[in-house]
Amino acid sequence: MDVFGKMMLALFIPALLVLLFTRITYNRYIALVLAIALIAASVYAGYTSPSIIFIIDAFSLTVGFWLASKMRK
Repeated sequence: MDVFGKMMLALFIPALLVLLFTRITYNRYIALVLAIALIAASVYAGYTSPSIIFIIDAFSLTVGFWLASKMRK
């Protein structure tokens, strides 16, 4: 996959993971930790090559956490 495709995935997937895990666990903090753990596992496995992907992942996690706080209880 090219760098642009990785950047697009890094922009949306972490936020969606936080929202999904929030719906499953009913706790946005646990959901954030689970999403960070998955991203850390992919980094450890070597799937994120350029360092800009880390910044985009962090931004997407922040947006996902913010959206999870805006979800209706």
